[in-house]
Amino acid sequence: MTLDLLIAGGTVIDGSGRPAFPAAVGVAGDRVACVVPADQTPPVAERVWDATGRVVCPGFLDVHTHADLSPFLDPAMESQLRQGVTSVVVGNCGFSLWPAAGRDYVTRTIAGLDGDRLLPHWDSFGDLLAAVEVARPACNVGGLVGHGSLRLEAVGEAHRPPDGAELARIQWMLREALTDGALGVSSGLIYAPGLYADTDELVAVAEALRAADGLYVSHVRGEGRLGMEAVDEATIIGRRAQVRAHVSHLKLEGASAWGRAEELLGFIDGTAVTADQYPYTAWMSPLAALLPPDVTAARLPAVMADSVGRAALRAAVEHGRPGWQSSVDGVGWERIVVARAADVDACGRDLLELAAGRHEEPLATVAWLLAADPGTTVVGHAMQEADVRRILADPDVFVVSDGLPAPDHGPLSRAPAHPRSHGTFARVLGRYVRDEGLLSLETAVRKMTALPAERFGLRGRGALTEGRYADVVVFDPAHIADRATFAEPRRHADGVELVLVNGVVAWDGAIGGRGGRALRRGEA
Repeated sequence: MTLDLLIAGGTVIDGSGRPAFPAAVGVAGDRVACVVPADQTPPVAERVWDATGRVVCPGFLDVHTHADLSPFLDPAMESQLRQGVTSVVVGNCGFSLWPAAGRDYVTRTIAGLDGDRLLPHWDSFGDLLAAVEVARPACNVGGLVGHGSLRLEAVGEAHRPPDGAELARIQWMLREALTDGALGVSSGLIYAPGLYADTDELVAVAEALRAADGLYVSHVRGEGRLGMEAVDEATIIGRRAQVRAHVSHLKLEGASAWGRAEELLGFIDGTAVTADQYPYTAWMSPLAALLPPDVTAARLPAVMADSVGRAALRAAVEHGRPGWQSSVDGVGWERIVVARAADVDACGRDLLELAAGRHEEPLATVAWLLAADPGTTVVGHAMQEADVRRILADPDVFVVSDGLPAPDHGPLSRAPAHPRSHGTFARVLGRYVRDEGLLSLETAVRKMTALPAERFGLRGRGALTEGRYADVVVFDPAHIADRATFAEPRRHADGVELVLVNGVVAWDGAIGGRGGRALRRGEA
């Protein structure tokens, strides 16, 4: 046997969590052909990569991203590759590019783009996956179906439960998508229309996952004052629907939640309920998510014009309501910073500062920003480092970026940027593993590879063993580091030297070939 590529002289971390060992890794076609211990002679190869002093491991799986548009508008996916990411999962937080109503929401509201002009059309989830294959992205792309997208398609924007026919249609669409290869369904319960859904509706939707063993993935209703109750709801939905549940971007927002990491982790058992996390102390979200369920961006001017309604809204936005969590409570207007707005001068400034400059209350500034652009996006510096570290130290919580990739060029260059899109995986390996010793390298790699691959049904990925797909990363453990900051969020990570995706060299210090594929649930 002659190999296409031999990665020789490195230290292999295979994703299982077992200790690292010196070995050569051989690649033939799109598969790992062999992992040869250092005391044995490997087969002949057409090309040899010297990995002396480097770590060789499976490509990282970022199972919570908002890279839905990347295969079509940024197929080079440089920010992912330069962190060592070889596979992404999209359709998170309740929104996916299928069905059609979700496609419109993601492109127009979240990205501020004209999807009809920039994207192909698809009539099914299978068509969406086929379009990903045609686009030839650099990374593999798997997808969840967004509950919010399904609800928009069946119910529209109505603030009410679906009727029997509408619910049946949501379930039917989900089952069809699962047949086409969807990994599960996601909910986004702080965003309209997901926040209009009660627990019974979500259980009924999740029940459609059971026959296909799909995953229920949730951005829960609250991550601060209501955080424990919200995570518990996700566990209840999984238990009642008899499906596996997964909690997205586990965190503790605001003063009322800080210091409760042990309590929060108590809900995550690693079997019935799992979770992921990004290693930063700030979130990024649409500004409209600061509004309570009964006030949309479109309705906001009318509420602001009524003194009684305005006072009630101010109280809700700043302190919350029973069953609905405020994003300002325990955080403060001064810790919420504009990331994208129609007025570019507003970007990088916090809401309290903006309001003072306009000689008005912060709520009025929110109304002004949303009137100019309903898709205005903000970053909230709402978490504490001690809580982030405690959650990250849990060996069974996956590492994810929650990133909305914002490349330097093209339509997505206008997207709001958070350093997690460029830095997450390198940040964990550099800062938290090498510099602080919070995790071992073997544990960190497992949290980025085998664990998410198994949970999301991505067979053939997440392990560096013979016969698996050749998604491989070589990095320098002494120099890997994130460079992105909140001031400069688009700076690429350092230290990743080689990335293979299905055996194709996608990064070796420069952008290479695009070997990514559409990932389907259970596909080996």
